[in-house]
Amino acid sequence: MVASAKLKHLSRYWLTFVLFGFWVLLSGRLDAMHLGLGFVSSLLVGRFSRDLLATDHAGAATGLRVLFRFIPYLGWLIHQIIIANIDVARRALSPSMPLFPGIIKFGSRLDSDIALTVLANSITLTPGTMTVDVVGKDVYIHCLAIEDEQKLLEIEREFEKHVEKLFGGKS
Repeated sequence: MVASAKLKHLSRYWLTFVLFGFWVLLSGRLDAMHLGLGFVSSLLVGRFSRDLLATDHAGAATGLRVLFRFIPYLGWLIHQIIIANIDVARRALSPSMPLFPGIIKFGSRLDSDIALTVLANSITLTPGTMTVDVVGKDVYIHCLAIEDEQKLLEIEREFEKHVEKLFGGKS
């Protein structure tokens, strides 16, 4: 029981440290006021959201593995976003390129809510697509052009495969 309480405090401090690092990195402000506000904000977020994260050794190790897998996933996602941006720009600039907007239903194999959320958000970040709803394991996606629904489903399977790798699943 005592070890568990100590681990919760350590996870809060670790989270505060990581959040503060992001604050400094993203804000680029190194004056006392901004650093103080960043630290207080990081401390409050760490305090109130620590239970959302891992609270035991196995969970902490899993969290670190996911963090290290996130870097290549982010690179892959940025590549997909660039490809989709080019496609949307071509469709917008060329009147001959067809637009067939619609909604497709994608049945996912992912089990965890966090993995489904990452999948849905990754799809929404990609131009030309937007996750409309997630019901159980079914993801409803609005697409700018549904010319070949089978091809779109293959693309979504590719997204799912990368999210599954991110969270340590088989793929």
